[in-house]
Amino acid sequence: MRKLVFGTMMALGFASVMNATAQAGPTMDRVMKAGEMKVATNSGWPPQSYLDDSNKLVGFDVDVANEIAKRLGVKVKFETPEWNVMTGGRWHGRFDVAVGSITPTKARSQVIDFAGIYYYSPYVFVVHKDSKATSRDDLNGKKIGVETGTTSEDYINRRLEIDAPGLAPIQYTLTPGEVKTYADSMLPFDDLRLGDGTRIHAVIAPEQTAQNAIKNRYPVKILPGEAAFKEPLVVVTDKGDPEWTAKLGSIIQSMKDDGTLSKLTTKWYGSDYSK
Repeated sequence: MRKLVFGTMMALGFASVMNATAQAGPTMDRVMKAGEMKVATNSGWPPQSYLDDSNKLVGFDVDVANEIAKRLGVKVKFETPEWNVMTGGRWHGRFDVAVGSITPTKARSQVIDFAGIYYYSPYVFVVHKDSKATSRDDLNGKKIGVETGTTSEDYINRRLEIDAPGLAPIQYTLTPGEVKTYADSMLPFDDLRLGDGTRIHAVIAPEQTAQNAIKNRYPVKILPGEAAFKEPLVVVTDKGDPEWTAKLGSIIQSMKDDGTLSKLTTKWYGSDYSK
């Protein structure tokens, strides 16, 4: 899943966002006046957000965005921009918020603010069902598929920087023979399903994405053992409107406190990933 920051920012920015009194700012004024919140998300990343058979946008992130809007008393208008547009900041009012399973990393903290963590995702190693691999050690020297611009790509290239409270240090124990990158989260699974080593030997992906692939009868399996790493996912805003970010942060906290995020993660993923 995808990137943002914490560290010193966590102490100074995130804490102040969560504790600040939600006051009206330009984005809040615009949203309330229009009666509509413009949300950036993905359109091809099941079960987070995707188009169903009736071409309707559905998924966990969609439900989260709708719940935020409900608590604001407004409707939602979804936009599905390119990933780099959504996470690159300088939206100029095109979006009011992004709910797209974005990971906090140091690079993105320079261009986007984060309202709060709304769930967590362990990243796992996925192989073809006919693979003889039994652990990550068996993947050394193999061809590994990852989605480009994501934490899985940073991990396989040993440059992942997630700085969030309570996360274990990242252990780099895998040395791939080759890394193949893909523009979409499901494309590496499409190559892996062709056979063990036909195009790639394994995929590193969120556990939720891997489980969804298995549910949809992809001939793949998750290797047993510890996850590669565990990442927090955040709701993000453009820089320049701390009041809006604080308001969203208070809503996210209330969704944690009343069990809404627990229920939504269980609905879409079969387990509680909210903590």
